[in-house]
Amino acid sequence: MGKCINHPDRETAYICLKHNIYLCEECLQCQDVDLYCKFRPSCPIYFIAEKGFDEPKNKQDSQKECVVTFEPEGKKISVKHGENLMEAAHKADIYINASCNGKGACGTCKLIIESGTVESLPTPLLSEKEKEKGYVLACQSTVTEDIIAKIPKETIEKKLKAAGMGEAATEKLAGLVERDSIEPLVNKIPLQLDIPTMDDTVSDLDRLKRSLKAQECDITRISTNIRVMRQLTESVRNDNWKVMTSVLLKKCSSELVDVTPFHDAKPSLGMAIDLGTTSIVVYIVSMEDGKILSAASGHNGQASCGDDVINRIVCSEKDGVTKLKRLAVATINNLSKRALDSIEAEYKQVENIVISGNTTMTHLLLGIEAKYIRREPYIPTVSEFPILKAGELGLKAAYYAGVFIMPGPASYVGGDIVAGVLYTGFHRSEQTTLFIDIGTNGEIVLGNNEFLITAACSAGPAFEGGGIRCGMRAEEGAIEKITLDPETFIPDYETVEDCKPRGICGSGMIDLLSEMLITGVIGQDGRFALDTDHPRLTLFNEEPAFIIETVDQTDTDEDIVFTQSDIRSLILSKAAIYAGFSILLEQVGMDFSAVGQMIITGGFGQYLNIEKAITIGMLPDIEREKFQYMGNSSIAGAYMALLSNTYRQEAITISNTMTYLDFSSNNAFMDSFVRAQFLPHTDEDLFPSVTDKQLAK
Repeated sequence: MGKCINHPDRETAYICLKHNIYLCEECLQCQDVDLYCKFRPSCPIYFIAEKGFDEPKNKQDSQKECVVTFEPEGKKISVKHGENLMEAAHKADIYINASCNGKGACGTCKLIIESGTVESLPTPLLSEKEKEKGYVLACQSTVTEDIIAKIPKETIEKKLKAAGMGEAATEKLAGLVERDSIEPLVNKIPLQLDIPTMDDTVSDLDRLKRSLKAQECDITRISTNIRVMRQLTESVRNDNWKVMTSVLLKKCSSELVDVTPFHDAKPSLGMAIDLGTTSIVVYIVSMEDGKILSAASGHNGQASCGDDVINRIVCSEKDGVTKLKRLAVATINNLSKRALDSIEAEYKQVENIVISGNTTMTHLLLGIEAKYIRREPYIPTVSEFPILKAGELGLKAAYYAGVFIMPGPASYVGGDIVAGVLYTGFHRSEQTTLFIDIGTNGEIVLGNNEFLITAACSAGPAFEGGGIRCGMRAEEGAIEKITLDPETFIPDYETVEDCKPRGICGSGMIDLLSEMLITGVIGQDGRFALDTDHPRLTLFNEEPAFIIETVDQTDTDEDIVFTQSDIRSLILSKAAIYAGFSILLEQVGMDFSAVGQMIITGGFGQYLNIEKAITIGMLPDIEREKFQYMGNSSIAGAYMALLSNTYRQEAITISNTMTYLDFSSNNAFMDSFVRAQFLPHTDEDLFPSVTDKQLAK
């Protein structure tokens, strides 16, 4: 800023770069309009003199109010001209899925513009059909006039489905924690305080502590904070000295975190979170009876920074941990809002939270540097976390809500596996169990009530749809089961929700790879054995691809195909898993005959065909009755810890008991991994049942 050369009393930001003089808006005129000036391309005075001073117009636009109406709810909100459409939706309290936190990378924040227009950035995440119907991505669109935006049917269905998912989860997990043994992180204690008199003039806080002591609370180990002190004055007097207090229980002490008039108290809720590398699942739970009221799941927004934990760490080193933290928090908040809206509950009712995730995911969620997790000797910053508060993490819940993070024994085996062991309970059994959570990281545990040895085999994101041309999660329209006609190789398949196919999920890929091997579409090396002119083969990006379904029968704008690269990715993933089993058993002097049971967990395992997984060499060729699928054990274990301090302490014990085996520098693992890169394996004696199938072909 400087003084105008003609009006010394006026401050102005406009300076002539040649003569170094300031001119106010009234005096804006280039001094050398007819002469060459090397500063001209960047001189604001010349630019404004030539193009005209349009700030008043821009200022008028920026002050203009636009009305956005969201259908079918009919909610209206006034926003400023040029405001982002997603921000408008948030202001109107409208749920929109946005797992990438508004970066335009996930394509999930779809709205249909029914009236008016918006200014949208180009995106490849909308099909031509969607664009013709008026679809836009809310995060990539700005409001410039009054519009009517319709929430797509699929978004509404996802929101309504949340309550149904809660009922199904409650039925599945019923009985894990008895109602009379629920021990929340934040204990709700109703109190009737003594009414002050001239003979009893102690302070409001002392009066409250006296009542807590009468309820057998150890007030010598209870602290408080300034927020509660500010609440006290009105809270204790609002309902005739009857209040609901909230006490956060910690390891060595407790904290009085909230005081509310008794008549304003609402049911306390809990939130169990499975923080997966690819997907995130949220349960909203009643802390009174343990019932799961609603549930929601979605793609982890961090996926825009890489499919696996190594790429996430690299991204955090490049762009900072804050970005990765923000993406994870945004995904959780988005899912929790969907789940809470479905039961018409407020986020402030959530006072208890348990998070189960691998070591990298929990570090990044908490904003802790993760780079040394991938550097030898692979040491995490924290393995056992103190009780935290939701407000410190940016989670949409009561600010003081207690947060318990599942502990993890090592850099590549985290709290999600501890939660899985807690849920399955095999650590209490004499029978030797082989446990695997099939996901992006492929963690394995071998043990019983005497020992637990664990490792991670980095299966990659293929089983959850990552890196596969037409891969997707097990959502609506995903091909989950498939067989091939042995003569024509025409597929017969089933999709999630019996909808038109949109892609293929993990269980479908395993089915397909098995069918292709048995029918002779591919050889044991994974390469196509069909003639290049076969009607089921095509070229995609100059490599052969198998046509699962043609575009006219899909809900997409292209054929659903399975490419040579897809086959290779799947073979590498299955090889890593089988090699992990083999080396873990070898380290304790066992083989597969010593395994009494094999527990499979993970998102896509629900529809996993054990026989076909054995056919491709992913699972060992052992007695089929030994296999048991136990669902998403990470969220189930988090649910148990949410309701019980006994289980929270047991999780810590499990983590401390585990012995971690690092495969990254293990030559035996690499040798086993290479041998397993064949269908089913280079050693056919390990898979006698598959050999029999191939001989019978």
